[in-house]
Amino acid sequence: MGSFDAMIHAFGTVATGGFSNKDISVEYYHSPLIESIITIFMFLSATNFALHANVLRQGPKVYWKNSEFRFYLGLQLTAIILVAMNLRFSIYDSIVSSFRYASFQVVSINSCTGFSSADFAKWPSFSQFALVILMLVGGSTGSTTGAIKCLRIMLLLKQGYKELRHLIHPHAIIPIKLGDKVIPTEVVTGAIGFTFLYIAIFFTISLAMTFLGLDIVSAISSVATTMGGVGPGLGIVGPLSNFSEIPYIGKWLLIFCMLLGRLEVYTLLILFTPIFWKG
Repeated sequence: MGSFDAMIHAFGTVATGGFSNKDISVEYYHSPLIESIITIFMFLSATNFALHANVLRQGPKVYWKNSEFRFYLGLQLTAIILVAMNLRFSIYDSIVSSFRYASFQVVSINSCTGFSSADFAKWPSFSQFALVILMLVGGSTGSTTGAIKCLRIMLLLKQGYKELRHLIHPHAIIPIKLGDKVIPTEVVTGAIGFTFLYIAIFFTISLAMTFLGLDIVSAISSVATTMGGVGPGLGIVGPLSNFSEIPYIGKWLLIFCMLLGRLEVYTLLILFTPIFWKG
C-alpha cells in the first residue's frame, strides 16, 4: 500500500467512515497483514475514546473493568466464531481463510466502518443476517461509530432480566447496575425509548423501500446500513455495488436515514415537533 492510499484508509479507519479510493475497497490489496492492521484499529475506533485516555494513565486493565467494553468484545468474538464456522462449511476450504474474512468483516460492520475484504453479499444467509444485526447494534458509546450502540443494548437486556425477576419476586426492588454503579431509571427509560424508536423507524422505512420495488434483502440492509452509517449492504447495495439502482424517492429516504442515524434520532425528529418551534 502506497503512502497516499495508507493515508486515505487511515482516515477511513479511525473515523469509522470506511471510505476507500479503490472500487473493491480493502479487497483490492489481497493482504492479510493490511487487513489485520485495519481490523485492530477499526475495533479500537469503535471503543469508547474515554477508555483510551484512561488507559494512558491507568494501564490496559481499564478496558476489562468497563462492562460495555466486555460486552462489545464478547459480541464481536461470538460473531466472528459463528460467521467463520458458517463460512468454513459453506464457502472456504481453509479455517484460516474463514477466520480471516469473518474477523475483518464482523469488525468492519459492527464498528460501522464499512470496509470490505470480500463480497459478503454472496455469503450464506446466516452470515448475512448476522452482519445486518451487527449493523443495527454498532460499537460503543463515546466512539465514532453509529447505530444503537452496545450500552443501550446492555440496558435493554438488563431491563428485560429485571422484569423476569419481578415475575418471581413482585415486590422486590431490583436496581440495574453496570459494574458497581446503579443506573438511574430515567437513563434506562431513555435507552429503551431510543432503541424502540430506532427499530420502529428501521422497519417503517424498510417497508417503504419494498413498496418502491426493492427486494426485502436490499430494502432491509439499505436502511440498516444508512441508519448506522456503515456503507455497504446486501442485495443491490452490496459491497461491490452502489446505491445507483435505488429509486429517486428511495434515495431521499436513505438520505433521511443517514441524517437520522448520525444525529442520534432525537436531534432530527425534534425539528418536526410543534413544541420545538413554539419554544
